[in-house]
Amino acid sequence: MANLNKRPIIIQDLIAHATYISLESLDASDQFLYAAEATFQRIAQFPAIGKLSGFSNPKLEQIRQYQIKGFSKYIIFYQIQNPENVEIIRVLHGSQNLEFILDPE
Repeated sequence: MANLNKRPIIIQDLIAHATYISLESLDASDQFLYAAEATFQRIAQFPAIGKLSGFSNPKLEQIRQYQIKGFSKYIIFYQIQNPENVEIIRVLHGSQNLEFILDPE
């Protein structure tokens, strides 16, 4: 199993999404957080499970994406650094301007 390195902004991403989901259902909000953590663990077990994102920006070409189980509009973006390490970059909603958010330069 690979080591997961989560960028500090991941906490902000998860809180923002869980807060939004909680407007409809507190239970769904809790389920989202559990599902996100389970998906992180799945990525740690099988780092190549996510597909390459296919962004046009060459700086983003190695970023992979994988949907949170049960919350398919929410996507975990990550990069395999080496066989032992995976960096979780962001957790974003699919309707966001993904390429702009991932490379704000």
